[in-house]
Amino acid sequence: MTLRFIGTTSDDGDCPTLYEIPETEEILVQGDIETDPQHLVALRDVKPSEAFVRVPRSLLTRYAPHTSAPELRPFSSVSHLFSEFRHTAWRLETRRGYASDRNSSKWKRFLAGEDIAHDPENSWRENVRVQTSQGKRFERVRLVDEPATKGQEFLLASGLSNVASGEDIRNLTRADAQQLRLPDHDFWLFDSKIVVRFAFDEDDTTLGVYVTEDPADVLAACQARDAAWHHAVPTGEFQRGVRSPA
Repeated sequence: MTLRFIGTTSDDGDCPTLYEIPETEEILVQGDIETDPQHLVALRDVKPSEAFVRVPRSLLTRYAPHTSAPELRPFSSVSHLFSEFRHTAWRLETRRGYASDRNSSKWKRFLAGEDIAHDPENSWRENVRVQTSQGKRFERVRLVDEPATKGQEFLLASGLSNVASGEDIRNLTRADAQQLRLPDHDFWLFDSKIVVRFAFDEDDTTLGVYVTEDPADVLAACQARDAAWHHAVPTGEFQRGVRSPA
């Protein structure tokens, strides 16, 4: 089963922390084990398998989900958001590669050493131009391993055409992302109020998305965006310093 980081109020990056187990809709709580004898003897209906941890009230106030877990839905169900958002569409990309890239004709051209940074206009870039001409912002941060995977090299090369269309794409090393305690899942954040979180299988194929306006999810996404954006490097600058596998 997967474990999704929700948030922490710890400055040291250890505990306390909340995680979600999407398959069971359960929340996993990380904290210091309760050892006070007076507290332990007062606990009710304790099973041998149960343990107890302490967490600050602020952790639950800030991050505990307030709504039911969203259902998995097709990505096509949120396509309207990319033209209807009012201010910002922001993406975090965390994976080492995507099946949709590897299955594209552009991937074969990339492996053959062709230039994929100056491709003709497509529907995505046309929409970016339309939206940014209205003062809206398309932004994304991509995590990159050291050395970069082939999938990440592909995105660094192809992303330049998106940048030329008005999308601000920046990059961050995975080591820096882990230091910042960024989430390990992909998502779009629209107007700081709608979170669209991706679900992938083990082959990097998109299974669908979870859409939520739960305040805890939105807050966590906004905090991840602010931290990532502050440290991320623009694509052109980052590309010049990227290291490839031998």
